[in-house]
Amino acid sequence: METRLKTASRFKVKIDRDACRHCKRCTVNCAFGALDYNGDRVMVSHELCVSCQRCAVMCPQGAISITDGDIAYAPHPTFDDRMRRIIYEQASSGGVLLSGMGNDLPYMSIFDHLLLDACQVTNPSIDPLREPVETRTYLGRKPRALSVERNNGGFSVNRNTYPHVELSTPITVGHMSLGSISYPAMTAILRASKALGILAGTGEGGLHKDFYQYGPWINSEVASGRFGVEPKYLKNVAALEIKIGQGAKPGHGGHLPGEKVNKLIAETRMIPVGTDALSPYPHHDIYSIEDLQQLIGALKEASRYKVPVGVKIAAVHNSAPIASGIVRAGADFVTLDGFKAGTGAAPRVIRDHAGIPIEMAVAAVDQRLRREGIRHRASIVAGGGIRYSADILKIIALGADAVMLGQSVMIAMGCRVCQQCHRGLCPWGIATQEPQLVSRLDADIATQRIINLFTAWTEEIKEILGALGIDSIESLVGNRDRLRYIGPNPRIADLLDVKHVGE
Repeated sequence: METRLKTASRFKVKIDRDACRHCKRCTVNCAFGALDYNGDRVMVSHELCVSCQRCAVMCPQGAISITDGDIAYAPHPTFDDRMRRIIYEQASSGGVLLSGMGNDLPYMSIFDHLLLDACQVTNPSIDPLREPVETRTYLGRKPRALSVERNNGGFSVNRNTYPHVELSTPITVGHMSLGSISYPAMTAILRASKALGILAGTGEGGLHKDFYQYGPWINSEVASGRFGVEPKYLKNVAALEIKIGQGAKPGHGGHLPGEKVNKLIAETRMIPVGTDALSPYPHHDIYSIEDLQQLIGALKEASRYKVPVGVKIAAVHNSAPIASGIVRAGADFVTLDGFKAGTGAAPRVIRDHAGIPIEMAVAAVDQRLRREGIRHRASIVAGGGIRYSADILKIIALGADAVMLGQSVMIAMGCRVCQQCHRGLCPWGIATQEPQLVSRLDADIATQRIINLFTAWTEEIKEILGALGIDSIESLVGNRDRLRYIGPNPRIADLLDVKHVGE
């Protein structure tokens, strides 16, 4: 029985009929079926448009524009346009609504209510063009104190420290699996990470044999589904990370639809072609900190104790005690993922309403670990809602050692944030496995764009550090005195342990 109702289109595609030359390039480039050619003119199905902008960008005549739909819903303070569209869609499908990328509700950004406190006379600033400003940092357990030994009449530092990863800048690329993104997209991320000297995550889909060459710049993920996890996957990489949760869907597992599992993905994940790749919500061998400790120990054993092992959790209200248990279980770094994090597919209701802001989680975890005297035993990596260089510096001042980024990397490669990743029809060749769509992404160009973005951010980090009178990014970690809160809620400033503006 047909249950779908005709509703107002969210977007409208406008075609300048005088400029249109009937080349049909727009119909070829539209992956969602919104444009078709009937032999006489381009026909538009406005309700199918997701505003990916591919048709407008590729039109050689510039004859296409995309605007918000012309038909407006009657205003209502409770059932706004968004809420009505959700109800209409679920009344038609009877299913859970999925979406890609991050939370699109207009929640307050705490980052925008934090200001950096620059130096003036008594604590002069540093000119990064004339004096070195260090952006290098290290992930992993650190000794409580350095051991200095006499050596031939001089002194030397004992460098027999714990396994760690050196990052040229305090940035890592978050976990996006081959399957959720295309082969060229994964290639671009790994190439850029190597060129920049940073880490990139594999996601929960294993590591294809073509990418083992990037091992020194790879953070291999071990998720609840254990897809692609084998001894070779755990060795010859820079770091290992157990995924307990992610910010876009706390408490949830993963789901890669069977239609995206082609031969390439099946080989990587070690599952049959066309099979749904379902990761359970919990790890079925982890129900306590002691269970987690066993897996951390097993991964350290499998990697010959040569690389740091971390644990990734979603930012939730009790992140601080959870992180404390994780560190005591032997993790070398803890990754916190905030509720604005992106993903290839998540139930909208979970993505939009579960978890807490990354700013609050990092501040709480850093303070807790310091109070317990174990902050040196693990690094903190923060992700979810971090947009650009200013956010990076602010979250480090709140207590993170480095950040994890995903959505900005996708945008750098060409993503238009149409939030349709879960459909596997990405017209820009990023979040798809369709051969004709995958071919649209040039891995060389995508690589250079990622390099350009992070290079620019690193330069901005140096500029801001100089203005703060700090010559090393590690000196900013947890340095809340360099922040001031300017927002409307002083209670947030108290929880962050940041002074209000004017103090």
